[in-house]
Amino acid sequence: MNPTYLGLVAGLLTSIASLPQVIKTWRSRHARDLSIWQPLLLSLGVALWLIYGILISDMPLILANITPLVCNLMLTVMKIRFTNNDPISYEEEQR
Repeated sequence: MNPTYLGLVAGLLTSIASLPQVIKTWRSRHARDLSIWQPLLLSLGVALWLIYGILISDMPLILANITPLVCNLMLTVMKIRFTNNDPISYEEEQR
């Protein structure tokens, strides 16, 4: 098997992994259950992988990190933006 194809398939799978969460958060306009740190740290890590791929001119690495970077940045922005849309939990209501 061609290693480039293996890298492209792996990149495709890891790229689309966060799409369901992005879609769910966008549709519901609620991000209460999301940790701000998960997409934020993933964005940083993926951005570094993207820079690394650019520096070594590795196209599968570059392509595999564009979509997850965009998705995780979107989740981070939605977490911040939709915080006021989140319903108050029963426990918080009782306080």
